[in-house]
Amino acid sequence: MQIEKQFSIFLINRPGVLAHITGLLTENGINVQALSLSDSGEHGVLRIVCQDVDKARACLTEAHDRWTETDVLVIPIDNTPGGFSRLAKTLTDGGADIAYAYFSAADDGKATTAVFKIKDLEAAKALLEG
Repeated sequence: MQIEKQFSIFLINRPGVLAHITGLLTENGINVQALSLSDSGEHGVLRIVCQDVDKARACLTEAHDRWTETDVLVIPIDNTPGGFSRLAKTLTDGGADIAYAYFSAADDGKATTAVFKIKDLEAAKALLEG
């Protein structure tokens, strides 16, 4: 478990925009560990956690004008029924204020990566490590 950078990329809801951004990441050899896309009418927010933060930052700076980065808690968990739910409950029961969360799933059923945006990341990390 670690605190990592997440990029929030603001997209216009038009055909091809998501493919364009993810294609740029691919062309630059940037591996996406976790991804979430939410829709808010005319715009969407693509949230990604990448293995090479500096490379992703450089790519986005050159290619897109509307993005931000923030710290998130990235936690490997077992890809089993209830794995994410148990983690969310532990955080909530420990007083963590979860703004949002998402995860990536692996086909092999062995592991997944959970991403949490939490007000006090250090306290949440200490809670889970404790």
